Amino acid sequence: MPSEAATRPLSGRCYCGACSISAGPLLTAAYCHCTDCRRVTGGPVAAFAAVAEGTVTVTGPVRHVAATAGVLRQFCGSCGSPLTARFDYLPGQVYLPVGVMDDPDALAPRLHAHAAARLCWLHIADDLPREAASSRAVILGPSPAP
Repeated sequence: MPSEAATRPLSGRCYCGACSISAGPLLTAAYCHCTDCRRVTGGPVAAFAAVAEGTVTVTGPVRHVAATAGVLRQFCGSCGSPLTARFDYLPGQVYLPVGVMDDPDALAPRLHAHAAARLCWLHIADDLPREAASSRAVILGPSPAP
């Protein structure tokens, strides 16, 4: 039986309240230690909740930024808070920063992506799987044989 967090809609907002997010339900949640995600969130590690592409609605003044090939991010046009991320290599999913969501306690990460890029002084004591690079294969499952 799915958990309540896995079946209910998600909501969130930017820092200034000009933008809101509705989405869901949760597909998965993950830490990401890559440089891009650290820069976009301003933290030593990022935590994202994944939802299906067609379930996300963002209202308010948004700005789209594609600074990295294959990655499209949305930010609040007023305060700059990160709102969504779409990765070409993770089709059909949208990633929401856990920190802007209304109930972050329900969005506990299930794995660490890009763990090889972890800052040497950051130690998160958990038993979650750690993928040295992308967690694509874990999130989407193995690619079909050609």
